[in-house]
Amino acid sequence: MIELKHVNKYYRNDEEELHVLKDINMSVEAGEMIAVMGPSGSGKSTLINTLGFIDTKFDGEYLFEGENLVTSSDDRLSKVRNQIVGFVFQNFSLIENNTVYENVELPLLYNGYGFHETKERVMDALVKVGIADKADKHPKQLSGGQQQRVAIARALINQPSFIIADEPTGALDTHTSTEIMELFRELNRKESATIFLVTHDPEVVPYCDRLISIRDGAIIEDRAVIHE
Repeated sequence: MIELKHVNKYYRNDEEELHVLKDINMSVEAGEMIAVMGPSGSGKSTLINTLGFIDTKFDGEYLFEGENLVTSSDDRLSKVRNQIVGFVFQNFSLIENNTVYENVELPLLYNGYGFHETKERVMDALVKVGIADKADKHPKQLSGGQQQRVAIARALINQPSFIIADEPTGALDTHTSTEIMELFRELNRKESATIFLVTHDPEVVPYCDRLISIRDGAIIEDRAVIHE
């Protein structure tokens, strides 16, 4: 589904040139659940921004289902991003004044759906993440774990080709983190969702099928996760 070929990324300023991604080669099949690990400053955020079509200025090739979408116009690229990628963030990034329902509905409205067309899909997404009974609540009325479930439902709503979850358990306690990781694994297995989990928490790795470790801008390890 995804292929990165000799991807290099540089940040240049007047004094120096920073080489932040170094000859990244990566192939991802649909349905994989991948942990992307690395310390702060390792390049994992830049890699994820590249995968998510947020950062498109790099050397090398990014093929999605055999097509180089990065060369598309900005309009097409933002449409592609909205349809192909679902994002889940550590801080949930929910709109406080909107209800749970409205937060999850928003990407559909961006995609051109009318209000009358969204209800079934929104409720279906809320059922999948186990919070259909919270549709009329506002984010501040929910626990951290429930807010993260809203964020996951919002990421799922456009039936994306893959989900990028950036430190999705970073703001959660241990018990809630386990619940959220179980939810990701269920989505991966039942819905065949392709998921990238960006983390520095080794406890996330056993939930995944594959581990990609990145350090100093280079992939230093890419291996299957052995389940006991």
